[in-house]
Amino acid sequence: MLDLEAAFGAPVLEAYGMTEAAHQMASNPLPPSARKPGSVGRGTDVSVSIMDAVGQHLEPGERGEVVIQGPNVITGYENNPEANASSFVDGWFRTGDQGFLDADGYLTLVGRLKELINRGGEKISPREIDEVLLSHPSVAEAVCFGVAHPTWGEEVAAAVVLREPATEADLLAYCRERLADYKRPKQIFVTDTIPRTATGKIQRRIVAQAYAG
Repeated sequence: MLDLEAAFGAPVLEAYGMTEAAHQMASNPLPPSARKPGSVGRGTDVSVSIMDAVGQHLEPGERGEVVIQGPNVITGYENNPEANASSFVDGWFRTGDQGFLDADGYLTLVGRLKELINRGGEKISPREIDEVLLSHPSVAEAVCFGVAHPTWGEEVAAAVVLREPATEADLLAYCRERLADYKRPKQIFVTDTIPRTATGKIQRRIVAQAYAG
């Protein structure tokens, strides 16, 4: 972010939006207000909160589901009562994203709830593991996902695209030094490309299906 700002002489603002909120929900503010790298900023005329699994609002720093309220947020999906029953709680729209608010009300997104890896009851955010792998100098792209395991339910695996030669053993050792044991990938697939959708997005479930065998 700082490199882009220096190169173009303009502020870079990370923001957050979705179709159901038509469209922007949060954004880092323009200078002189603080822009926090890695955060998507504060709610933009949208109330943002974090809820736990039973619908209780959480304190700053606590991770949970991002929920929103506002005049631009939909009140329901057309002809889809099942989606409406699961997408709203006490007037709040459930985004399906996991995140947390800091003491200043800035939102940081952690990942998609559906993409969390459940290893023996431990809920693991794939994004954290992505970031560790991407910090390795030989790794150009990385995506972590869960694979079926007979004991744990799911086990952690990852796929990477390399910019320089490295072995699976090298990458596993790198993760061993930086991640708790239950978060470490037990398999790392080295590939030329990572599967993407038609719009170019990496979707973990598609990647997981590609390497399930």
